[in-house]
Amino acid sequence: MLKGLGGLGDMAKMMKSAQDLQTKMTEMQDELNNIIVVGESGAGLVKATASAKGELKSLDIDPSIFNGDDKEVVEDLILAAIKDAQSKAAQRSQEEMGKLTESMGLPKDIKLPF
Repeated sequence: MLKGLGGLGDMAKMMKSAQDLQTKMTEMQDELNNIIVVGESGAGLVKATASAKGELKSLDIDPSIFNGDDKEVVEDLILAAIKDAQSKAAQRSQEEMGKLTESMGLPKDIKLPF
């Protein structure tokens, strides 16, 4: 008589899994703010520190590169360090997302909205 309701249990289980995933994704987003990556350029003369979410936190420039004639070189080094930090942040974020999705029984490389 209630044979057709067996699917409701599966639906409830699926909804619970979705809620768990949403909670874990929110927690991971908070954690990504606390994970720090450092991008470098010019053999470490310029270092950009960012969160794993890609937010630039600090910039460290070795004073030896400051020479009025080298303004463009310094600017390029700064941009390169920031891009390196952003790239490392994106990579770290993907690694953390992969850990989360695997823990939920989903494929590691699944693309979820973020």
